[in-house]
Amino acid sequence: MESSVPGRSTSRPVGRTVGDVGERAVLAELIGAVDESAARGAGASDITVVGTGDDAAVFAASGDTAISTDTIVEGRHFRLDLSSPREIGARAVVQSVADVAAMGARITGVVVSIAVPGSTDVAVVTEINRGIAGAARDLGAVVLGGDLVAASQIVITVTALGAMDGRAPVLLGGARPGDTLAVSGPLGASAAGLAILLSGRPGPRETFPAFVSAFRVPGPDLAQGVVAARAGARAMTDISDGLIEELITLADKSGVSVAVDSGSVPRPAGLAEAAAALGVDATDWVLAGGEDHQLLAAFAQPGQVPDGWTVIGEVHPPGHGVVVDGVSAGAVRGWQSFGPGAQE
Repeated sequence: MESSVPGRSTSRPVGRTVGDVGERAVLAELIGAVDESAARGAGASDITVVGTGDDAAVFAASGDTAISTDTIVEGRHFRLDLSSPREIGARAVVQSVADVAAMGARITGVVVSIAVPGSTDVAVVTEINRGIAGAARDLGAVVLGGDLVAASQIVITVTALGAMDGRAPVLLGGARPGDTLAVSGPLGASAAGLAILLSGRPGPRETFPAFVSAFRVPGPDLAQGVVAARAGARAMTDISDGLIEELITLADKSGVSVAVDSGSVPRPAGLAEAAAALGVDATDWVLAGGEDHQLLAAFAQPGQVPDGWTVIGEVHPPGHGVVVDGVSAGAVRGWQSFGPGAQE
């Protein structure tokens, strides 16, 4: 699952380029940064048998493992004039790890592929890598290895792994009529941050820096995936493409309808003020913005909803699709990779 940033050409400062230095030397820098980050983190020795620097990583798995991969492409999913290389690397990890967390898994490791033009400054690549290593460490994961290849633009692929620890995976298709829908945290911050950056206006950027930060590196508590699974969640997904899109997917997979009260969806402090400053409706950010990577789950009973989660609606028998505030969601949609709504 992914989201898009309106694209334009970006510039990269050139010092030492990847083409000048060569793959082997750059890889040595990347591996050193990853190993340093893992040494500062917790739990690396619990799963890693053979780590970075060999032909392949080997990790110990005592049971079922969840795995997901996600790719972001320069000019389509990120821009270097909107985010720093370190932020881009961190964001790539968060969005891939969120998919594993949504299965109810405990995050354990990531594998990374970075593709760049030969003219790319080495500092850009090393900063992307530092962002990846730092975000992985903060989420309790180890960078198990990866690849560096040449391409016509920057492309980052992160594969995340997670341990089920004996739990059954929480699937998208498990929601049943009568279930309670809840989210793990506030929505709309990332979309607000992107809108602020694209507006080009310094006032909103200076007044609402937290939203800009939330766009550049979302900060959901992805440990809530395990919390929800333990609490008995019957269906779960991360909110990457916008709440409406995730509700559509959950309803389709489960063969149900869902009804949501937009006023119940938690919003970060200051969202209404930021929307007013830009002359837009904050509800659009909340329902269709995406990339907050909070979790959406269905629980059999309201009493199962974990502390800190917010009830936003309920699951109904099939036939009505997604209903928001008593009206069909209709054309209110989030990100779509292809077809109507997709941005090239």
